[in-house]
This record gives sequence, structure tokens and C-alpha cells, in this order.
Amino acid sequence: MSNKVLAGRYELFERIGEGGMSVVYKAKDKLLNRFVAIKILKPEFINDHKFIDSFRRESQAAASLSHPKIVNIYDVGREGNIHYIVMELIEGKTLSDYIKEQGPMSYPKVIALSKQIAAALSFAHKNHIIHRDVKPHNVMITPNGTAKITDFGIAKAVSNSTITNIGSIIGSVHYFSPEQAKGQPVANNADLYSLGIVLYEML
Repeated sequence: MSNKVLAGRYELFERIGEGGMSVVYKAKDKLLNRFVAIKILKPEFINDHKFIDSFRRESQAAASLSHPKIVNIYDVGREGNIHYIVMELIEGKTLSDYIKEQGPMSYPKVIALSKQIAAALSFAHKNHIIHRDVKPHNVMITPNGTAKITDFGIAKAVSNSTITNIGSIIGSVHYFSPEQAKGQPVANNADLYSLGIVLYEML
């Protein structure tokens, strides 16, 4: 996939990450002359049209969120059978990697990061968007210690879809609120429940 150009402007360079339903590449936006991250859906999901529609809607809704603690979404598109999201490229590591390297973390560090994550969630909730998949893997930590949440709105697309192997897509259920694990409707407090587990894990 590397060296491919999407939409005539996004040149893919190297694979930098992978999740249950997508692969992430570092790319260059040749139009705006900047590096970005591009998340591309795995081929096994492209035939689920209900999921694709929901995926696009939720990605576009998440793109409306502009906050210093949330990874920006720049574009959502499709080229042939390739469905992709263009995002802000964050130089740093995931909170899950950070925990593996530095855990258990100090109280001041945990409090500082938790406040940043909570601020991002509060902003999203005020804009009627629930993350639904708050976990260390979805939090990026920049070299200067700033936390930025990614994958806003994506989990809703998954939970609303007809895909049967849902557990492998969303990831670990260890961070789910009880109502989410039961497949019941979730509200803002589901994200706070998950944040509590992340906080515990950091400590």
C-alpha cells in the first residue's frame, strides 16, 4: 500500500499502526504540503454497507470536534474499495505503550493526563458525541506530555453495524461500562467509567 496516492493528494509512506478494523499509514498531503496520518479500513469490512455508511457519518461528526486534546480529523473519503480517514499526525506514543514503559506512573503525572483526557471528553459530550471506546490504545502522548484522544465516533459506527465479530473490532472489553457490555444504550457516563479504568491502570 505504501507509495500509493489517494484522491490525487495523499501519498502513503509507511505503516505506523494497526487496530482491529483498520491500518494506519504516515502520509503526505501534497496539496497542503504537510504530513498526516491516514486510517484505512481493512478489506473484510468494505462489503458491510450499513457499517460503511455509519462509519462515514460518525467520522464526519467527529471531524467537527476542534479541541487541543483531540486528534483532528481533516478528511473522510473513498477511492475504489479503499475507505479512509485523514487525521492529524501525532509524533509520540500511545498511552498503552507509555504505561508499559513507565507504569506504575506517579500521582502527579496520572492526574495531569487524566485531567487532559477528561477535558477532551467533556468537550465532546457538550457537542453530543460519546467516544464509547476510551482506552489507553486510543490516547496519544506527545513528546512534551500532552494527551490527545483519537478514534472519536468510530466505536459508534461499529456498535451500530451488523458485523458479528464485534469483540475483535472494538478491542478489549475490559474498559466497557456494564451497560455497554450488555449492548444497551450508553450515555456520557460510559466514557467516564472507561476513564476510571484507564486511571486505575496508569496507577
